[in-house]
Amino acid sequence: MTRIMGLDVGDKTVGVALSDPMLLTAQPFETIKRTKAKFDIDRIEEIVNEKDITLIVVGLPKNMNNSIGPQSMKVMSFVDLIKKRIDTEIVYEDERLTTVQSESVLIDMDVRRENRKTHIDKIAASFILQSYLDRSNNG
Repeated sequence: MTRIMGLDVGDKTVGVALSDPMLLTAQPFETIKRTKAKFDIDRIEEIVNEKDITLIVVGLPKNMNNSIGPQSMKVMSFVDLIKKRIDTEIVYEDERLTTVQSESVLIDMDVRRENRKTHIDKIAASFILQSYLDRSNNG
């Protein structure tokens, strides 16, 4: 039963989402509080091994004009470190507006502002992964 992992890489946290075994839906899984890249990647590697992950989809925060900015460069550098340790295919998915969508979902659910931070990154990761799954399943 293989799964796909979605990552929303930020400066302070990494949101993690996982697909279901049929690769149809994405669910928020965990928010990793960033400390050192080595420890962040240790946790990602644990999840990859525990959940039999065959593909990692990483959100790439492009600018609205589709260009790559400083935040995209940080994400790509982090992914380069992951690739040195984890032998799993990694692809990028455009993540523009996923944080806005996530915030909207949390507001609709009446989650208090101070509690949104604990959920927003893993929900953004699930939007990133779901858009990849939808595109893959629909050809």
